[in-house]
Amino acid sequence: MSESLAESLLDTAAKPDLGAPFGAVTALLSDYFDGIYFSDTSILRRVFHPGALYACATDGTLLQLGMADYFAVVDQRPAPGKLGQPRQDRIVSIEFAGPGLAIARVECAIFPKRFVDLLTLVHLDGRWQIISKVFHFEIADNAAPEKVA
Repeated sequence: MSESLAESLLDTAAKPDLGAPFGAVTALLSDYFDGIYFSDTSILRRVFHPGALYACATDGTLLQLGMADYFAVVDQRPAPGKLGQPRQDRIVSIEFAGPGLAIARVECAIFPKRFVDLLTLVHLDGRWQIISKVFHFEIADNAAPEKVA
């Protein structure tokens, strides 16, 4: 996904000054969305810090995984892109807490689940990386997703 497409995914009201850090973060989020949509852990390994945390408590219990376990889950699931499911990626907001820390709220879907991801990003070793993914999901209506031709 191109940077301009990633920027277009961001709600207009949430767009700050499009400086270099913002562009780098939107490019990383674009890669993140590609990794999720195509279930491609080679892409996800580039966007996640090796020590990143994956966590969810949607059902009232804490699910917490390291990257090796998370990537194993991704490798086993059918890719929405290969199933012809439409993309539902969206950057809701990006907030910078300092020159090396950002928080992104994004949405995506892997049918039948719709996700809200809170991604914490750090700028280390000259690049932005996701250091934590904490998310909530909801089950979509029983209707099957439309297929992309």
